[in-house]
Amino acid sequence: MGTDLIYVYCITNSPLGKVGNIKSTGLKPIIFGDFNVISKYVSENEFSEENFKKNLSDIEWLETNAREHIRVIGEIMENCTVIPFNFGTIYNTKESLKKFVLDYSDSLIENFHHLQGKEEWSVKIFANTKVLREQIDELSEEAASLEKEIMASSPGKAFLLTRKKTELIEDEIDRLCKNYGQKYYDKFKNLSVAKSLNNLLPKDYTGRDDTMILNANFLVSKNKSSEFIDQVNALSKESVNCGFIIDATGPWPTFSFISIKEK
Repeated sequence: MGTDLIYVYCITNSPLGKVGNIKSTGLKPIIFGDFNVISKYVSENEFSEENFKKNLSDIEWLETNAREHIRVIGEIMENCTVIPFNFGTIYNTKESLKKFVLDYSDSLIENFHHLQGKEEWSVKIFANTKVLREQIDELSEEAASLEKEIMASSPGKAFLLTRKKTELIEDEIDRLCKNYGQKYYDKFKNLSVAKSLNNLLPKDYTGRDDTMILNANFLVSKNKSSEFIDQVNALSKESVNCGFIIDATGPWPTFSFISIKEK
């Protein structure tokens, strides 16, 4: 074990019996007072700082190990409140790990209180602008009014009004995206105890043809999770015909709602 490193998944403050049969997956709880650090020993060949950076460029290695990281934390959080650690968190010795736990013990306790009985849900909302354009007269009173004026106008005036409507449509699509994004955000926020807004991702990152209009995480009490899911399903059914798609996933480890501060 002299050359082995300590890979940390998460910390729980629950008795070991509630963590489950962690020995079957090669995990090892390291106990410091009331804190149980769920970890395993890993080889320097993969997880030394230098080798870890090299392995990050291996997509298959990265996906396999990142999924395993989330899977382990997810299984543990089914029965315990956990403070999840980022993928690839390594300590060289138990002494350095112990120092971290002791230095941040007060903050860890605060986080446990904040996260107890809660889980994280991710909500991404996309707008299909092609569908919005097709539905614009139904979604926008201003566009509908202008269309009526076009239909009643002479060919020359109708041509000018059509150009005006083309410009109006782009403005209205932008307004609709903002309004719907805010509407949905408010509904999910009302069912959560905390929220975290993320940057909107471009199409070349999402790999989708539609446009992301909301990217948020919500901290939801477990006794509210079914209501949260029902809200997702209801809004999805309501909005799909007018071009908005809701992609909600979870529960996830509560990465977005942890704040660790040294005492």
